[in-house]
Amino acid sequence: MSASLHEPARRGTAPRSPTSAPPLLDPGASLFLDFDGTLVELAETPDGVVVDAELNGLLAALPVMLGGRVAIVTGRSIAQIDALLGMPDLPVAGSHGAEQRVSASHDTPQRPPALDAASAAFRGFANRDPHLVVEDKSLGTALHYRQSPGHEGAARALAEGLAASLDLVVQHGKMMVELRAPGDKGRAIAALMAAPPFAGTVPVFLGDDLTDEDGFVAVAALGGTGILVGPPRDTAATARLDGVADVRRWLMNSLEHSA
Repeated sequence: MSASLHEPARRGTAPRSPTSAPPLLDPGASLFLDFDGTLVELAETPDGVVVDAELNGLLAALPVMLGGRVAIVTGRSIAQIDALLGMPDLPVAGSHGAEQRVSASHDTPQRPPALDAASAAFRGFANRDPHLVVEDKSLGTALHYRQSPGHEGAARALAEGLAASLDLVVQHGKMMVELRAPGDKGRAIAALMAAPPFAGTVPVFLGDDLTDEDGFVAVAALGGTGILVGPPRDTAATARLDGVADVRRWLMNSLEHSA
C-alpha cells in the first residue's frame, strides 16, 4: 500500500504556530539537524547548495561541545551528505530515515526496483520543460519544480499515481515531490536516541519542511524540543527561528556560551 505525507504529523499533538525562539543549546543535549533549508539555504537545483567554511566550522565544533551527540537528519542520502560535508564520521539519518549511520560504517537498504520505474516516469515528465529537475537518491527519486512552479499540480498528480501503482511513499516538500522507500525522520531520531552516545539525553531537532514534522513529534515524546526554521505555520515544533542565518547564529551563540 502506498503512503502519502502532506500535513504536519500530529499523533495527538495539537498543531500550533510557535512564536518564541529557543533558549541556547544545553551542552547535555543531543542535537539533530535537517540540512536543506536549515543548515544551508535552499538552491534552485539540489547540487546548487553552498557548504561554506562557517558551516564546516560549526559541524566540527558542535560534536566537541556535545560529546559527539550531533546528527544530520535529512531527505538526502548519506552518500550525498558525505560528498557535501566530507565528514564520514558524522552520524547521519539519510533518505528520510530509511538509512542510518551512527559510526563510520553503515548498511544501506537495497534500493527498491520500483524507484527506477518512478525515476524514468519523472524524467519523461521533466522532458517537457528544461527547468524541471529530477534528483535520484539512494532510496528515492525527486522531481523539483522550483524553477517552473506552474507544473506543481501535474507533478503532484503524477507522483500520487506512481505511488499507488508502484507501492512507494510520496513525500511533498518545498517546490518538489519525491517518491521513496518507507522511512520516517521521527523513527530515525528515536533509533539514534536509543544508541550511544545519544541514549539518556534530551533531543533537540531543527527542521524547516513538512518532512520534519515526524521528527518534531518524536523529540516532543522524548521530552525534547522541536525548532521550526522559517515562517510561522501550524507545526508540532515548540520554538522557531526565522531562517538559516538565525540557525547558524543560534548555534554559534550556544558554542560561545558553553566555552
